[in-house]
Amino acid sequence: MSVGELYSQCTRVWIPDPDEVWRSAELTKDYKEGDKSLQLRLEDETILEYPIDVQRNQLPFLRNPDILVGENDLTALSYLHEPAVLHNLKVRFLESNHIYTYCGIVLVAINPYEQLPIYGQDVIYAYSGQNMGDMDPHIFAVAEEAYKQMARDEKNQSIIVSGESGAGKTVSAKYAMRYFATVGGSASETNIEEKVLASSPIMEAIGNAKTTRNDNSSRFGKYIQIGFDKRYHIIGANMRTYLLEKSRVVFQADDERNYHIFYQLCAAAGLPEFKELALTSAEDFFYTSQGGDTSIEGVDDAEDFEKTRQAFTLLGVRESHQISIFKIIASILHLGSVEIQAERDGDSCSISPQDEHLSNFCRLLGVEHSQMEHWLCHRKLVTTSETYVKTMSLQQVINARNALAKHIYAQLFSWIVEHINKALHTSLKQHSFIGVLDIYGFETFEVNSFEQFCINYANEKLQQQFNSHVFKLEQEEYMKEQIPWTLIDFYDNQPCIDLIEAKLGILDLLDEECKVEYLSDGFLEKNRDTVYEEQINILKASKFPLVADLFHDDKDPVPATTSGKGSSSKISVRSARPPMKASNKEHKKTVGHQFRTSLHLLMETLNATTPHYVRCIKPNDEKLPFHFDPKRAVQQLRACGVLETIRISAAGYPSRWAYHDFFNRYRVLVKKRELANTDKKAICRSVLENLIKDPDKFQFGRTKIFFRAGQVAYLEKLRADKFRTATIMIQKTVRGWLQKVKYRRLKGATLTLQRYCRGHLARRLAEHLRRTRAAVVLQKHYGMQRARQAYQRVRRAAVVIQAFTRAMFVRRTYRQVLMEHKATTIQKHVRGWMARRHFQRLRDAAIVIQCAFRMLKARRELKALRIEARSAEHLKRLNVGMENKVVQLQRKIDEQNKEFKTLSEQLSVTTSTYTMEVERLKKELAHYQQSPGEDPSLSLQEEVESLRTELQRAHSERKILEDAHSREKDELRKRVADLEQENALLKDEKEQLNNQILCQSKDEFAQNSVKENLLMKKELEEERSRYQNLVKEYSQLEQRYDNLRDEMTIIKQTPGHRRNPSNQSSLESDSNYPSISTSDIGDTEDALQQVEEIGLEKAAMDMTVFLKLQKRVRELEQERKKLQVQLEKREQQDSKKVQVEPPQTDIDLDPDADLAYNSLKRQELESENKKLKNDLNELRKAVADQAMQNNSSHGSPDSYSLLLNQLKLAHEELEVRKEEVLILRTQIVSADQRRLAGRNAEPNINARSSWPNSEKHVDQEDAIEAYHGVCQTNSKTEDWGYLNEDGELGLAYQGLKQVARLLEAQLQAQSLEHEEEVERLKSQLEALKEEMDKQQQTFCQTLLLSPEAQVEFGIQQEISRLTNENLDLKELVEKLEKNERKLKKQLKIYMKKAQDLEAAQALAQSERKRHELNRQVTVQRKEKDFQGMLEYHKEDEALLIRNLVTDLKPQMLSGAVPCLPAYILYMCIRHADYTNDDLKVHSLLTSTINGIKKVLKKHNDDFEMTSFWLSNTCRLLHCLKQYSGDEGFMTQNTAKQNEHCLKNFDLTEYRQVLSDLSIQIYQQLIKIAEGMLQPMIVSAMLENESIQGLSGVKPTGYRKRSSSMADGDNSYCLEAIIRQMNAFHTVMCDQGLDPEIILQVFKQLFYMINAVTLNNLLLRKDVCSWSTGMQLRYNISQLEEWLRGRNLHQSGAVQTMEPLIQAAQLLQLKKKTQEDAEAICSLCTSLSTQQIVKILNLYTPLNEFEERVTVAFIRTIQAQLQERNDPQQLLLDAKHMFPVVFPFNPSSLTMDSIHIPACLNLEFLNEV
Repeated sequence: MSVGELYSQCTRVWIPDPDEVWRSAELTKDYKEGDKSLQLRLEDETILEYPIDVQRNQLPFLRNPDILVGENDLTALSYLHEPAVLHNLKVRFLESNHIYTYCGIVLVAINPYEQLPIYGQDVIYAYSGQNMGDMDPHIFAVAEEAYKQMARDEKNQSIIVSGESGAGKTVSAKYAMRYFATVGGSASETNIEEKVLASSPIMEAIGNAKTTRNDNSSRFGKYIQIGFDKRYHIIGANMRTYLLEKSRVVFQADDERNYHIFYQLCAAAGLPEFKELALTSAEDFFYTSQGGDTSIEGVDDAEDFEKTRQAFTLLGVRESHQISIFKIIASILHLGSVEIQAERDGDSCSISPQDEHLSNFCRLLGVEHSQMEHWLCHRKLVTTSETYVKTMSLQQVINARNALAKHIYAQLFSWIVEHINKALHTSLKQHSFIGVLDIYGFETFEVNSFEQFCINYANEKLQQQFNSHVFKLEQEEYMKEQIPWTLIDFYDNQPCIDLIEAKLGILDLLDEECKVEYLSDGFLEKNRDTVYEEQINILKASKFPLVADLFHDDKDPVPATTSGKGSSSKISVRSARPPMKASNKEHKKTVGHQFRTSLHLLMETLNATTPHYVRCIKPNDEKLPFHFDPKRAVQQLRACGVLETIRISAAGYPSRWAYHDFFNRYRVLVKKRELANTDKKAICRSVLENLIKDPDKFQFGRTKIFFRAGQVAYLEKLRADKFRTATIMIQKTVRGWLQKVKYRRLKGATLTLQRYCRGHLARRLAEHLRRTRAAVVLQKHYGMQRARQAYQRVRRAAVVIQAFTRAMFVRRTYRQVLMEHKATTIQKHVRGWMARRHFQRLRDAAIVIQCAFRMLKARRELKALRIEARSAEHLKRLNVGMENKVVQLQRKIDEQNKEFKTLSEQLSVTTSTYTMEVERLKKELAHYQQSPGEDPSLSLQEEVESLRTELQRAHSERKILEDAHSREKDELRKRVADLEQENALLKDEKEQLNNQILCQSKDEFAQNSVKENLLMKKELEEERSRYQNLVKEYSQLEQRYDNLRDEMTIIKQTPGHRRNPSNQSSLESDSNYPSISTSDIGDTEDALQQVEEIGLEKAAMDMTVFLKLQKRVRELEQERKKLQVQLEKREQQDSKKVQVEPPQTDIDLDPDADLAYNSLKRQELESENKKLKNDLNELRKAVADQAMQNNSSHGSPDSYSLLLNQLKLAHEELEVRKEEVLILRTQIVSADQRRLAGRNAEPNINARSSWPNSEKHVDQEDAIEAYHGVCQTNSKTEDWGYLNEDGELGLAYQGLKQVARLLEAQLQAQSLEHEEEVERLKSQLEALKEEMDKQQQTFCQTLLLSPEAQVEFGIQQEISRLTNENLDLKELVEKLEKNERKLKKQLKIYMKKAQDLEAAQALAQSERKRHELNRQVTVQRKEKDFQGMLEYHKEDEALLIRNLVTDLKPQMLSGAVPCLPAYILYMCIRHADYTNDDLKVHSLLTSTINGIKKVLKKHNDDFEMTSFWLSNTCRLLHCLKQYSGDEGFMTQNTAKQNEHCLKNFDLTEYRQVLSDLSIQIYQQLIKIAEGMLQPMIVSAMLENESIQGLSGVKPTGYRKRSSSMADGDNSYCLEAIIRQMNAFHTVMCDQGLDPEIILQVFKQLFYMINAVTLNNLLLRKDVCSWSTGMQLRYNISQLEEWLRGRNLHQSGAVQTMEPLIQAAQLLQLKKKTQEDAEAICSLCTSLSTQQIVKILNLYTPLNEFEERVTVAFIRTIQAQLQERNDPQQLLLDAKHMFPVVFPFNPSSLTMDSIHIPACLNLEFLNEV
């Protein structure tokens, strides 16, 4: 390819420009060899004649095609030279706002001077795990590359960040460390990454300063090593610093400042703790006022100082050390302000003894004032024979003072760095590290001092290492591709480095104090940095330890990396070569020597790692956002090595193409016959040999084709020409086709018009004929209709007359029959009434006589009984042998039980015998029927006749009942009809009123309802999302706790048994829903049960439990007092009875009841105290164990010991109460004995043996009713002639006596209640008095206290009162709830018993009838059906959980009922509920939940296992709802299913626990599915060609050359995603997961596909094209089709893909005019403004026929979208999870229909 072909007309070139550096122009005339000038046209249409140096033949640089402009990688450009690089960076920075660009292995970062939303957590996660070439350039991509290479190659890495001051080096390094902190994380709770980031405020305060170029310029270099363990978690960090600019401490140029810490300290000088520093404003000190203005706009030094102090505290620097640091810094300021006076001779000087600043300096550092005053102005000279003290001139003293100030600050800087490293240090073994080097770039000023010399020396070393590394990568690439290696000539700066550091180089000459003619003013002084030994010795003798330690002799010769106390392993730097010995006289380790040593160590570290380069560019000096100064930019590009990288690349083969990509891009240049070849490499070889004649312009590698610079542009030109020719042909053909189509369209239109006209005429004729015929038909039918109507009128009149006549005759007949029937009915009722009246008179008279006789007889008997009752012998006879009788009755009961068992066995034997006898009789009957003889059917016929008679009688009775029923039914129907009519009228009125109301408020109500519904739905979704996030966080914390526990177990390795918290109930550990109910008697037991349920870890610190125990003790104390009072009353009553025996006319029923009550109460208190004692012992032991564990792990047993002591005191108090109860018991027993002895002496009046019915129990209401009946009889009856003598009078008397007893008992009970109420009120009054006395005493004591103590004491009293009130209210509520649940359970039990009793009675009645019908048939026992319950023994619970949960594989139940384990578990729960075993229910559910968690933790990456347990957990949750007995969940149950409901327990709280567990399993399922899908998404959705041949391939450079890429092909197609989702869907459906949950799963997965795809689209320039939009539309349509095919389109998954759909549409829409902008704004409603602008900026044409999106169009879009309130987040949150809902889904299966397969090994379960 000749020069003339390249420099032809319309070719664009670059020419130098003094303002823009390079300017674009276009050739207006072809260039021919020998021409002395080029005819150019500039972009402003100016014509220019550009001269050419004919001798050198230097033609202007060629410009790249527009398709290559804006590339992510500068090496992808076809023409690699300075103007191409500068223009590409400018376009990306200004037009696309992209601050990062690759240049081979270098990341070029341009400082935008503006905050960009590209550093959030979502961006970090988007770059995590991605190859470096797959995403847009970013600092996170470089960090990910380093992290990935460290993990894969197990080699240390380094990230070298360099650039000018203000270019953004520190920010870039900070973001790199943030990435490592987020991706690597911390392996422990030390949060080392937070400490690394927290060190920034300190280092910025002591190492940053304001310069003319940057307000926060780092004036030192630092190298931070971030250490990782074997799992690549951050375990520690280490910081090295280089070349602190100490000269800034004593000198600042105009408009610059000293280090920030000086100004921060002066701003905080007014604080009380800093009064002793004697500081004032920064303008008052020489060291801080040389630069002029001491403030920075927008910076608050006082606020920054507070941040610095907080950072010191966070890193563990004690407050005392902080004060010492600030004293040293203040002393430097005072030292700089010391006034030095020169003497007359000029060779000596002095300092005034009254100098205030020197006094403050000595006081703050704790040194001798006189010595420091002397040695500041003198120096010591030591010779071989003697020592001299010499005076110094004024300049020498100033230099010595400045050297001392710099040395103090440098030592303090090193000490602070050392302590930061101590805070970042870890004791764990470091496996590998990543170093981040933040170091200054080349600095060029008008006057370059010694600091710039050292800085540029360091950059020369780094540039040499960079050049060799780039050269090495080039060589490796060529060798890998098997390309012949030719030496590439590149710039080697070794001579420059030798000039500086070689023997007799600049550094050595400076050390030897030779005169060097090189703008070297101040070089010698700055290099020496001489600090006199006498001054250091004074500081060593400081009375402050920190000051003295700073100046001890250092073991390390590098002051920037050593501490005053000695070298530290973290910050010391050791040179590979032995250091030279330093002089003892002076600190003569020059700065140059120190810097060279530390630089050599740094280079050794970098050479031992894999480097990654970040070059920061400062776009302008005015710090304007997104403003590009080409002069400043090109200056930095030349200095930082970017152009050198370009030159090295251009010297070889910079353009590299894979064979596949080259074939796809340039297949249009291939001839048709060559496409028949299937070998793409051979086709590429053939094409290139035909197109490029020079074989040196390209090389064929193993996997790539390598091109020289400019060859890709030439191929692009050929491709464009080919397309242009094809386009012309297509246009010609299309235009001809359009004309043909136009002619055919006109011809067709003419024929159509003719056809329609003819048709219109024909339709008019047809319409006329149709109307004529219709008129004739209408006339005919009208005449017929009139005649028919006349006939119908006559006929209807005749029929009406006949009907009225017939009705009149029928009514007359009906009235006559009705009158006869009524007369008969009246006669019947009158006769019956007269007969009943006569019978009632006779019966009443008889009853009166009987009552009178019985009353007389009863009085006589009562008199005899009273006489007998007074005798003591009667009571003795009654009580003698009572105990023996009880024992005999017990024995008799046992004997009857044995006899019942024997009879049961005999019954079974008899039954079997009867069965055999029946079989034998059946056989004989069959034999008799077969043999001839007597006819046995005679008796049967008689029986049949009798049955027929009974049947007829039953039919007649049934008919009578049916008639009565029909009459009642008719009456009810009539009544119902009336009511319905009335109801209809009321409904009409209601509808009218409702319509009126609705008409008035319909619109407003509808709008409010819609708004409220939307608001409620939104709040519900937010609440559900928050709750599930909490569940998710809880599961993460639980997982973290398990991991920590495992680590602690491994670390400790302690033998013996340790109580594991996991063996406790996980119910309360998984949810915060404790339900602990209390009652008047059992609140202590409930409290202890709460301790057991919650677990000892939580209960140990639960003061509520302890308060309940205390309250129970108080109640026992009150109960003891009450019993004591009752005992005293009893003794008083007994003593009165002994002294005076009044006549007793009433029947005493209370002593036996009171005795029984006291006995029961005593036994109850004893058992309760015993149980409480045992529970307290167990609780105390558990608390002690827990306290020991916490003491060993945490070392804070104070709270546990406190609770333990309180429990001991409570236990002692209970022991005292127990002894008091025992004393009461003995007293009650003795009182009962005395009472019994007294009662035995009285006559017995309670004998009831005279009457046969006296021993029977008579109910109170029945007795009162009998009494009223007798009274009514007495009042009604006056005839005593009907008295009979059958004993009825005695029965009447017995009834009256029972009524009297009951009335007397009620009166006594009321009197007792009244007395008890009086006593209770008295006791309350006494308690109130005692409380009042206590309060008065407390009040008196309070008055003696101070006001603060009074307030505190009042608050404590109020807290105690409120606590007691809250406890009382809580107990009352819990008691009511417990009673309510108990009553509900009892109601359910009674309903069940009633149903069972009715069924049993019906069954017994039917059996009795069958037995009566056929006496010869024996009823056999029927086996009971399976009731859907499974019984197991308590010891088999672990085996049940192991076989059914822990060791169960889903494949074992492939052919069984879905969710079989859930059904089995519910049947076991139901049996425990049936037996009312709450402990068994609790243990089973707890073990099940723990087992499921254990399985999920073990199989945390198994989708099938997770889906299996999600379906079973949800099914168990549904079963607990469906069979809970709640009517809301039983609407779809069958009658059989209702029988399977729980009877005794309410498991609502367990349902909540299972719901939370289901949420955790769902989240784990989504995590597993996302982990399996995520590697496929980008490749399948964006990169794979679903539509073949649609996408073109753009030229690429170093991209895809990332060393982190695998050699294999990891590409996926859309079919892979669909196959994977098919697998997910099949697994979930086969395992019986609820369809609603499946819909939510795929909605979440589709959201993840949308988020990952869209985030990659927003971060990748290469995929933002029209063809990618088409591919996306096709892929999304395939996914939508899959959703419809699986009936999942209602899940809302398509709606989650809406942002991606709109992004695909945005890529395909036109982007030119205002109408296009409006269409984009109206279409892209689901995309934010930032996302739309980002896609438009990234949009890349695939060929030259497509135009780029202009900046003006993007600005138009931004203007139209500025009113949107979009979030500032650019990327979608791929980790976002929609809140899951588990709708109730009842099962149609019944428990008794479920079969348990043998493969589960559950033979120990028994079907009930």
